[in-house]
Amino acid sequence: MLAPISWRVPPRHYGPWEWVTSLITEGLVAHGVDVTLFATGDSVTTAKLRWVCPRPYSEDPELDPKVWECLHVAEVFEHAEEFDLIHNHFDFLPLTYSGLVNTPVLTTIHGFSSPRILPVYRRYNRRTYYVAISNADRHPDLDYVATVYHGIPIAEYRFCASPDDYLLFLGRIHRDKGTYEAIQVARRVGLPLIIAGIVQDEGYFDEIVAPYVDGAMVKYIGPVGPPEKYELLGRARALLHLINFDEPFGLTVVEAMACGTPVIAVRRGSMPELVADGVTGFLVPDWEGAAARVKDVERIDRIQCRAWVEERFTQERMVRDYLSVYRRILSSGKEEE
Repeated sequence: MLAPISWRVPPRHYGPWEWVTSLITEGLVAHGVDVTLFATGDSVTTAKLRWVCPRPYSEDPELDPKVWECLHVAEVFEHAEEFDLIHNHFDFLPLTYSGLVNTPVLTTIHGFSSPRILPVYRRYNRRTYYVAISNADRHPDLDYVATVYHGIPIAEYRFCASPDDYLLFLGRIHRDKGTYEAIQVARRVGLPLIIAGIVQDEGYFDEIVAPYVDGAMVKYIGPVGPPEKYELLGRARALLHLINFDEPFGLTVVEAMACGTPVIAVRRGSMPELVADGVTGFLVPDWEGAAARVKDVERIDRIQCRAWVEERFTQERMVRDYLSVYRRILSSGKEEE
């Protein structure tokens, strides 16, 4: 299992790719699979841990990302013959090593950061295997062995039947994620907004978000991890997910619904696959449409939100799906779904 090294596995706060890698790894070990996790040296796992980079480079500015990423990926492929399969969560760079080994390489494509990386995926399309994390994120130039939705350890998420009277934005503070739009919704409907997450774009935060943060109607509390995150999600009246890009998945959307909290999301990317419009929340065209729907969240059945996740987005379901993909690769070679 090849993890990114920007953050620890599992991450302390932010790090969605690392978190999903951890959930798959631990689930596979629970199923009796012999897994070796290649991650940072401070990672925590029940699998065998092998590492080159001692700490996440996003937490240690003394570590040069390019240097340690190269060493990290090389470590996996220099030992490729020891494994039946390499499951890559590291994006496109490991694909350039795949032609040097006989071990099959499966890549979970966690999204395309830029069209400029597509030439790498196209080149190795016929040699390696790709999994999409939503149907919306499938690129027409690529072949996929499956779509596997992310899943969460739902037992850790406490259902909340009686929420407090605030709206929630949870995610990285960036124009793509719609922090400003969430603020405008809260201001229009007159409800407090809590903003939680890392500041990924400091200029955006300083110029667009911070002027509205008053500590009363708009609070910024920084990044949060369990168990604070679960409490924050569960007690929100609704999660605002007003994205400005075609998001390949949205873990916080699933997490909110697991706690019983409805989601109001812009209808882009994977959102129609994650949110049942009118059942677990609302899909809207823009922030003004979101503001118009806030009053309607009271008629959303929070029990149904939880049930939706239990049926579709659990860690156990995700692990079973990957086990099925592994068997297909190892028994019958490359095939499309």
